Amino acid sequence: MSRFCPRGWNLLKIMALACAGLLAAGCTNSLKPTHASLKKGLELYFADHNECLFPKGIRFPYEVSPGKDARVLEKQMDAMKDAGLLKELKDLSLHVERYSLTPLGARVAPRFCYGHRVVMSVDNFTAPVKDGNVMETTVTFHSTMTEVPLWVKTNAMKAAFPDMAHDITSPQPGQIVMATAGVGWRVR
Repeated sequence: MSRFCPRGWNLLKIMALACAGLLAAGCTNSLKPTHASLKKGLELYFADHNECLFPKGIRFPYEVSPGKDARVLEKQMDAMKDAGLLKELKDLSLHVERYSLTPLGARVAPRFCYGHRVVMSVDNFTAPVKDGNVMETTVTFHSTMTEVPLWVKTNAMKAAFPDMAHDITSPQPGQIVMATAGVGWRVR
């Protein structure tokens, strides 16, 4: 009989049971969503994903020519001009409005990001469902914007970009799919 093991047990059996217990405890907790684990995953995602006026970016100089979207685009560009991001050059011979960047605009171009979300609360989530190798859940949450620059807060910018204006006011509801393969919940 070994001095470390009770009678009838060998060290190999004890180690196997201990490993199985640790694995079961570790997997159970990481696969089961909690408000805290989902909030942590959302915060990681939003910390690296800014909200922007033009998510794919735009190139400058930017031209607005007559057409069906010209009024909306001209209103947006003029609001950005009033906020100190752009300067305008009118080319009357071509009937085109041309905009170029100011030094401030060059610092935030080409996407013109206006902050990132901070999760205020995880309100609800669906029961996890297995999808291939991962477990998925749909999370409902509230977030608010942080690090919003001053140029975003002008009335002209809010009028020209209503989605942005909505984003920067009071906490906003959101819904997103999150998944885990046993190493923490992440946005899918």
